Amino acid sequence: MQQDTPRRGTQSDSRADGAAADGATSDTPVADAAVGDRRADPEAAARHRAAEAGRERWEKRYAEAEAAGRVRDVDFTTLSGSPVEPLYGPAPGEEPAGFDRIGWPGEFPFTRGLHATGYRGKPWTIRQFAGFGNATQTNERYKMILAQGGGGLSVAFDMPTLMGHDSDDTRSLGEVGHCGVAVDSAADTDLLFADIPLDQVTTSMTISGPAVPVFCMYLVSAERQGADIGRLNGTLQTDIFKEYIAQKEWLFAPEPHLRLIGDLMEYCAAGIPAYKPLSVSGYHIREAGATAAQELAFTLADGFGYVELGLSRGLDVDAFAPGLSFFFDAHIDFFEEIAKFRAARRIWARWLRDVYGAKTAKAQSLRFHTQTAGVSLTAQQPENNIVRTAVEAMAAVLGGTNSLHTNALDEVLALPSEKSAQIALRTQQVIAEETGVMNVADPLGGSWYVEALTDRIEAEAERVFEHIGDLAALAVPSGRHPIGRMTSGILRGIEDGWFTGEIADSAFAYQQAVEKNEKHVVGVNRHTGSISDELEILRVSHEVEREQNRVLAERRAARDTQAVQRTLADLVQAARGTGNLIEPMLAAVRVEATLGEICDALRAEWGVYTEPARF
Repeated sequence: MQQDTPRRGTQSDSRADGAAADGATSDTPVADAAVGDRRADPEAAARHRAAEAGRERWEKRYAEAEAAGRVRDVDFTTLSGSPVEPLYGPAPGEEPAGFDRIGWPGEFPFTRGLHATGYRGKPWTIRQFAGFGNATQTNERYKMILAQGGGGLSVAFDMPTLMGHDSDDTRSLGEVGHCGVAVDSAADTDLLFADIPLDQVTTSMTISGPAVPVFCMYLVSAERQGADIGRLNGTLQTDIFKEYIAQKEWLFAPEPHLRLIGDLMEYCAAGIPAYKPLSVSGYHIREAGATAAQELAFTLADGFGYVELGLSRGLDVDAFAPGLSFFFDAHIDFFEEIAKFRAARRIWARWLRDVYGAKTAKAQSLRFHTQTAGVSLTAQQPENNIVRTAVEAMAAVLGGTNSLHTNALDEVLALPSEKSAQIALRTQQVIAEETGVMNVADPLGGSWYVEALTDRIEAEAERVFEHIGDLAALAVPSGRHPIGRMTSGILRGIEDGWFTGEIADSAFAYQQAVEKNEKHVVGVNRHTGSISDELEILRVSHEVEREQNRVLAERRAARDTQAVQRTLADLVQAARGTGNLIEPMLAAVRVEATLGEICDALRAEWGVYTEPARF
């Protein structure tokens, strides 16, 4: 492993050495003039001192991580064998204006990443999204992913589960197991995670409307495994704002959903500290047609709303904010996406510190998962999707993602086959093992283009936040917001259809540009000739639905019906009060109350939400 250098981590070490060889030492007129200029310009001198102090802090943090064994002991050289520094930045003596907005990895404003070591310390987690058919079939896919190098699980649920319906509900007909795995009760999560120790594997679950009862099933399955519940680690999406804004999978009106989310935040903060009860999702907003800046702004605004929710519950922001994570889309415009991710960390850190009073680096740090853009995949010439996914994955990595899912080439047509899922997994592994991107923290930091894009996207996001603030003033003219100013603005924007209107306008503008041949999509409006063979795609048999319903009927017949009815009644009674709903919901799950029964009991109490018609 490469040895420390006196000024490790500055791209200018070699330039400084070269300058000394040319005679530009501290005793030369050139160097003396530079020093004189700094003395004459107090602002330049302050910038110089700040840059030097930041470099010294970073060097100290990196050395501490290395001494503690938190830096991987691997070859940090180029393909040609040249040594690579862990970080590149301004040269000693350089005084870059505005460098405080770029900074150093591992410290505020986190533009360059959350850790001083970058991926030298901890590579991103390979977390492939998977779920289809029944729980047993999906369990087999999970074991394949883990055996082939996946670092964590990510659960895709079918449409009935996402909507809080049981598989035998008439509204579930034809949908069971088709876009994800069917989960009706804790017996299904037992099968889903069979032989996978839940206190040793991080598990992400992409579900929002019925997220809390599904979390309770996951928790009960962990109990049945004998797992240490306090050690569970993973992420539950839970983000209901983006459902009203983009994805449209909700159960209740916003207020009861926010109550459940607040209960979940309290429960995890008290007993499952590593578990992240909220993954604020921009992915679905972008897939609906938003621009990069809209995705960033709407998502961070939603995150601020959840911070306000936690504060309204009396939670300490420095305690609960680290439990918030984010989920972004990595689209095809390579540099714009990198800039988006860098801007996201900077905006979040500044707002958490300056608006919401977070004092610790952990609370100010934005952690995010990325999925490559499903909407960028094309049914025409589907092999091209391998290239698109690789480019998008590289953008996510250069933007500093903490975990990553790479889409399979056939996902535009069906659920991924085992072969295409393996290609998607190998895409990440080639990037990690062969390209050298893990050797340097934020390798594009300081690029004029990337920094300009980062600043532009940040400015666009701030304009969106200002508009949401205006909506809040319309919603609550008194300024006495029940949860918080950003929350009031988001709820008013949902009610007025402002978010959906903005996304629709952006989607329409892009589609027009494609149809006018102003934006190019290979295989669609450019280079359309093809010799591709027809893909063999994964098809979920209707037998899956029939078998799921047969097993569900057997479970209902075998369980203690009176216990189910009693626990559901207790849950409804708790919903009429102000207490935390997690424990009564867990009680219902333990006696095999189904997802549909739990959600229907709460629907009967709280009502259902219907989006207002707009023209």
